[in-house]
Amino acid sequence: MRTDILGVGFDDLTLEEAAAAGARLVEEPGFHYAVTPNPEFLLAAKSNPEFRQALLDAHLVLADGVGVAYAAKILGRPLKGRVPGIDFAQRLLSWMSHNGKRLFLLGAKPGVAELAAANLRDSHPGLLICGTHDGYFQEDGPVVEEIRASGADVVFVCLGAPKQEFWMAQHGPDTGAHLMVGLGGSLDVFAGVVERAPAGFQRLGLEWLYRLIKQPSRIGRMAKLPLVLWDAAVARMGGK
Repeated sequence: MRTDILGVGFDDLTLEEAAAAGARLVEEPGFHYAVTPNPEFLLAAKSNPEFRQALLDAHLVLADGVGVAYAAKILGRPLKGRVPGIDFAQRLLSWMSHNGKRLFLLGAKPGVAELAAANLRDSHPGLLICGTHDGYFQEDGPVVEEIRASGADVVFVCLGAPKQEFWMAQHGPDTGAHLMVGLGGSLDVFAGVVERAPAGFQRLGLEWLYRLIKQPSRIGRMAKLPLVLWDAAVARMGGK
């Protein structure tokens, strides 16, 4: 049973448990998709029923942001921990490289996915990357066919929310892939275009603060964290 956090059900898993669950989905017949909601997702889902449904329909829902973990505690439903999407992806990549699974990278600006692919091949020897495509496409059909022709088992979809969630839910079954994972800006990190927060910030759940220091223009996005915590407090007082 999932843990309800402000209307979105989360799988209460550790990082290792999440990676194992993802691997099982890759091995199972049919199509599956995973989402990694952070506080921005929760606020967007509150006012966008279609987006909320896309999150609820996912086969794996992981608590990406520290704000989700804080909200869970306020609600009296603490999670085992947060599962950053990029860390989940790294664990899944390690498993894939040892099990002959094929990966397709979709998203980011032209050239970024190719650079990410080169870096991932270096960091995960044996990883089979069967294709890449940037996120600046106008028609879905050709991209779907490209993924199908590649024989991908897993697709990292980095189109930004809610576009990536809608895209996975609508087009994923036609690609022949077994698992799609919505990963936002992760391709930029894999490519080295964007620097991830140092390990110390990661351990303390302060990656948001590091990003704010590096990019002060993100202040509007970061302001959403207290809004989610406020919503959780109101819900707790209301007995929800």
